[in-house]
Amino acid sequence: MADLQFGEIVEGRTYVDRPATFGVVVRDGLLAVAAITIRAGEPPVFDLPGGGIDPGETELEAMVREFGEEAGLNIAPGAFLMRARQRYISPEGRAVNNHGAFYAASVLTEDPALKIEDDHELVWMSPTDFVQKARHEAQAWAVCVWLRNNG
Repeated sequence: MADLQFGEIVEGRTYVDRPATFGVVVRDGLLAVAAITIRAGEPPVFDLPGGGIDPGETELEAMVREFGEEAGLNIAPGAFLMRARQRYISPEGRAVNNHGAFYAASVLTEDPALKIEDDHELVWMSPTDFVQKARHEAQAWAVCVWLRNNG
């Protein structure tokens, strides 16, 4: 099955492919979500913790690193969920097409010392609330896949 593609094309923009990985972590019925402040004074956007894969990293290594940097969580990767691509314009104005791998994961420990991204705040919300509020359709779809398999 081909990867799903989400996001509209903005005319005149060339989208740069970016390998990425994201995790679906549910604890006590709530989903770990990164509430990201794009501009001071505006409401945050909601993403799954995760992001770009650095050179030499595996998908799972990147996911573990990103959860620490964004949420202060040390996680154990679990089952593969799906792959999907998401076109978007970054807050810096770059046209990006994330080639995302999505995995379930579980929390091992909370470690605030891992967190380095000041514009990200860990929030816990119901998976269905996230599906309605997610910034990116691909991430909402991944949570739907998780719900179908685990709900």
